[in-house]
Amino acid sequence: MTDNNRVVIFDTTLRDGEQSPGATMSHAEKLEIAGMLDEMGVDVIEAGFPIASEGDFAAVSEIAKMAKTSTICGLARAQLPDIDRCWEAVKHAKSPRIHTFIGTSPLHRAIPNLDMDQMADRIHQTVTHARNLCDNVQWSPMDATRTEHDYLCRVVEIAIKAGATTINIPDTVGYTAPRESAELIRMLLERVPGADDIIFATHCHNDLGMATANSLAAVEAGARQIECTINGLGERAGNTALEEVVMAMRVRNDIMPFQTGIDTTKIMGISRRVASVSGFPVQFNKAIVGKNAFLHELGIHQDGVLKNVETFEIMRPADIGLTENNIAMGKHSGRAALRAKLADLGYEVGDNQLKDIFVRFKALADRKKEVFDEDIIALVLDAAANTQDDHLQVKHLRVVCGSDGQSAQLTMTVDGVEKQAETTGDGPVDACFKAVRQIFPHEARLQLYQVHAVTEGTDAQATVSVRMEEEGRIVTGQAADTDTILASVKAYIGALNRLILRRAMTAQGSDAKQISMYSH
Repeated sequence: MTDNNRVVIFDTTLRDGEQSPGATMSHAEKLEIAGMLDEMGVDVIEAGFPIASEGDFAAVSEIAKMAKTSTICGLARAQLPDIDRCWEAVKHAKSPRIHTFIGTSPLHRAIPNLDMDQMADRIHQTVTHARNLCDNVQWSPMDATRTEHDYLCRVVEIAIKAGATTINIPDTVGYTAPRESAELIRMLLERVPGADDIIFATHCHNDLGMATANSLAAVEAGARQIECTINGLGERAGNTALEEVVMAMRVRNDIMPFQTGIDTTKIMGISRRVASVSGFPVQFNKAIVGKNAFLHELGIHQDGVLKNVETFEIMRPADIGLTENNIAMGKHSGRAALRAKLADLGYEVGDNQLKDIFVRFKALADRKKEVFDEDIIALVLDAAANTQDDHLQVKHLRVVCGSDGQSAQLTMTVDGVEKQAETTGDGPVDACFKAVRQIFPHEARLQLYQVHAVTEGTDAQATVSVRMEEEGRIVTGQAADTDTILASVKAYIGALNRLILRRAMTAQGSDAKQISMYSH
């Protein structure tokens, strides 16, 4: 590996990823994900937006203190108080970075009502201030791909002269095509004085499904940092997925001779954990980490793989942390076997968490003839999403269905106090949700209700996902059970528990999603 072909991996799961509607992570979950990113070899972790909230500041500050090898970065608008607050949060890191930004396209210049010269002055002032605090400064012209090229060259040169060591070129709205992404980087390298002395980065959104392609095209043209997130998590359609760009450069190193410091065997474990804490399940056909990524059903494909795995697979499951060890799991399996199976699936759990999952596993094994890997993954995700510390918990549910109507009898606890309700509805799920609302009144609107079977068969577990909205706050919930109606209620209550958390964060002024990119 040489400096010329080394690509810096900048992960923004904890900042841009958490900005996804409904993807709220707790303080402890942020620290856990940061530790996993550090362990897998991520070069730069953008841990949050310190000025946005007390919660974000505390998380960035603690991540900065605990990081072992990763550079810890905080985001700041082009305002001196933002930059000062960012520095206070990251300064204890072994390797701190300040990332400051401002929108440079005509559309974004109009919002703060700055003309080109005024914005150029603001960039010089704020980047200079950041560099006086920290010797590792990243600057981003937000909406760079829709900024006039002459003006983009001008402000990039100003930022470099003011001390920026990394210049990030964001495709903020996911509008760019790969050819344009590459041409933009080449133009900046050719036209901007001092461009050879800094690192150009690329940050691509996936609105047109081209984020990964755009990022790789930018690297081909000379960018040497990719901004990405686990599972492509991010606003709207998401961002460049870390697992996709890293594995693309590894598998196609013949035409993309670039290297990263990522331990790819950690990919599956962190992918599943981010899916769990964010409430955003990974789509089955997602590249690299989807459930179907290494599955073959067509007979000719199965025959080919059995004879030579390379006939239909371009990488090994073990490359991303999946093993081919197939431990048969059932009601006679013990804790040691369950721990080994969890490790094979990419989950390292503590004794208390194992105890909880083992209880759920035994209950499931008594109801199912076969317990598949997907069942165990669903158990882990369900255990993580529904804990004994939740404000709302299901204690008992009885549902009656028939051609003459549907009713639900629900017992649940609200902050430890047991409450009951009996309701009717237009179907069993509607009756159950009405019972929850009777016990815990709220005005949240159900935006999404989705059910899918984890495995095949009439005894399969169902995974239910719900999304709810209240006064601009969007939350998600997910649960799994062989009883689809019970899973529905648990997912619904899980979303309400997240809503309670969001309400508290807003009341304390610690909800980062409420801050404007332009407010002073």
